[in-house]
Amino acid sequence: GSRERGHAGAPGSAAGLPAPPALLGSGGSRCAAGRARRGPRCSSSPTAASCGAGRCSGGFGVDFSQAAEDVGSGVALVAQRILSHGVTSFCPTLVTSPPEVYHKVLPQIPVKSGGPHGAGVLGVHLEGPFISREKRGAHPEAHLRSFEANAFQDVLDTYGSLDNVCIVTLAPELGRSHEVIQALTARGICVSLGHSVADLRAAEEAVQSGASFITHLFNAMLPFHHRDPGIVGLLTSDRLPPGRHIFYGMIADGMHTNPAALRIAHRAHPQGLVLVTDAVPALGLGNGRHTLGQQEVEVDGLTAYVAGTHTLSGSIAPMDVCVRHFLQATGCSVESALEAASLHPAQLLGLEKRKGTLDFGADADFVVLDDSLHVRATYISGELVWQAEEARQ
Repeated sequence: GSRERGHAGAPGSAAGLPAPPALLGSGGSRCAAGRARRGPRCSSSPTAASCGAGRCSGGFGVDFSQAAEDVGSGVALVAQRILSHGVTSFCPTLVTSPPEVYHKVLPQIPVKSGGPHGAGVLGVHLEGPFISREKRGAHPEAHLRSFEANAFQDVLDTYGSLDNVCIVTLAPELGRSHEVIQALTARGICVSLGHSVADLRAAEEAVQSGASFITHLFNAMLPFHHRDPGIVGLLTSDRLPPGRHIFYGMIADGMHTNPAALRIAHRAHPQGLVLVTDAVPALGLGNGRHTLGQQEVEVDGLTAYVAGTHTLSGSIAPMDVCVRHFLQATGCSVESALEAASLHPAQLLGLEKRKGTLDFGADADFVVLDDSLHVRATYISGELVWQAEEARQ
């Protein structure tokens, strides 16, 4: 019969224990994170925010940025549906919104372990409102903000409690951003650079202050220029703190990033690449008009645009589709493609001891894939939480 590959679950997906006997090759070979020896491959993959460490603004009609009373049930629906795409944990994303929305929604999205009910929630990704007006993309201009005189206190006033937050995307060229970056990282929150017109020096200074991620590389930032490569230049910068390297999100849906650009980024800095879905609420709903935060978007195929414009507002390609496209576009190894959706996001979030690995002692989150990398089954904490219909027979 066809071989099957075991792959550690998304960043929330924990692939930490050796695969059970059913996942091992006939020779009984063990699987190491991302590097199978013989027999079926086991690789760890915290798939999600992206949804994985990436970003997921919703899906299946759910918009995390809508100030509804039952945001929790919407998150639960998405968490359950993405199990079929091999996501074991993820970071729900809130796009730019007014303060009252953050104050109402954030307390309703607590960090939560995954299980049969759905993928785990690693923490919320706040994308905006402290971003560039020029590179706002689909973010509503009326709700964008800059850091005022009180800097970090203004951040707290905008978001309210940060207890459930794990990633904040901001534009580093905004005044007093370095104070904010230092304050956020001191709280254990990952700071990501994006929706920005920053030059390379400003980006490097942000990393020196603690920033560690780039939100959807190439999208919503200055294009690469040989005299000032901008944020993109961080991939090969020699001015990063010793022992540190930058992680960067890539939307590998075939629309947001040209395959040649994917290859350039991957070959320049493969260890930092994190696959993200950039999934919007229309994921799973098909073509037509849907909402994204305070905006209306129009879906055509795998792409979402701000209604009535040609401005991209997100993707409706799930994580497993992104992994397959990334593999095909870059020609990288299967292990590298899977690590970009598991080990790397886990490392970004400081979860590599538990997630994104098949080492002893880690969470037993993993995904069983066929040779074409279609998901056959998803496990969280060693428990089967989703199985393809054909795999049940």
